[in-house]
This record gives sequence, structure tokens and C-alpha cells, in this order.
Amino acid sequence: MNEKKKNGNSIAAGFFLLLFLTAADQLTKYLAASTLKGTSGISLIPHVFELFYLENRGAAFGIFANRQWFFIMIALVILAVAVYIYVLLPQDRYYHPLRLCALLVGAGAIGNMIDRIVHHYVIDFLYFSLIDFPVFNVADCYVVIGAVLLILLLFTKYRSDHFEFLDPRKD
Repeated sequence: MNEKKKNGNSIAAGFFLLLFLTAADQLTKYLAASTLKGTSGISLIPHVFELFYLENRGAAFGIFANRQWFFIMIALVILAVAVYIYVLLPQDRYYHPLRLCALLVGAGAIGNMIDRIVHHYVIDFLYFSLIDFPVFNVADCYVVIGAVLLILLLFTKYRSDHFEFLDPRKD
């Protein structure tokens, strides 16, 4: 298979995975809003993990409340960086984990950005009551998992790589 076709297939596969992850996030938020809104929540593991509906108008811990356009702009920048990295990474299997990290972070950014545009807040519903952790959602999980995995990969598997291909000044 020639390189151009291989790259096109990879971009198409990434696009569909990004769409699937975003749709899964939006479906969970829809289900949370339709079943949890107006209730006291559902305890899945008593005193440990609950489903609890929350409309978050800020970021983590509610900081920067009601600054939706600021968060939308940040999400667009994160999405642009994720797409840039995804497209420029070589097609080798070796780089698939990095491509997955870019997709996870991108899907998380899109999921919460959709909420901010449509609802003017983000729907959160996952709550670890054992440690009183802030309520979060699936898109937040994508971002955290993608970012943590990226950091771990850069300090282990890709530690000696130089990533010259990401440099736009490269000839």
C-alpha cells in the first residue's frame, strides 16, 4: 500500500474513533441528565462511588465559572494540537500509542466543548464520595487518561526519540 493511501486510511480511522469516543461521552451525559437530574443520585458502591448530576459552569473544582468562551477557545487549541500531532506522527505501529493519546485528549476536549456550546455548562455525573473527589464525566476521563498515558510513554517507551517530524521548520 502506498504511503499516501496508508496515511489517508489512518486519518479516516482516527476520525471515526474520535467520533465514536465523542458520541460515547455525549450519550453518557444524555443518560445522566435524563435519569439523574432532579434526584439525589445513585450509589453504585455505598460511600465510595456514586452517580450524581451536576452542571459545572467552570473548570475543575468550579474555577473560572461562567467563562464558557474562554474554555471553548482552550478546547479548540487543545484539539488543534491533538490533530496536528496525530497527523504528523509516522504511520508505524510504534507510534500508535501516541496517536491514541492524541485521540483521547481530542475527544475529551470536543465532548466538553459541545456541552459548553449547547448547554453553557458541562454535565458531570461521576463522583468518588470516598475521597470527596470533584464530580467529573467521561470526557474528563479521556483527557486525564490520554495525558497521563502520554507522559508515561514519553518518559519510558519514547524517551530516546527526538520527534523531528513534529518540527514545522523541517525541510
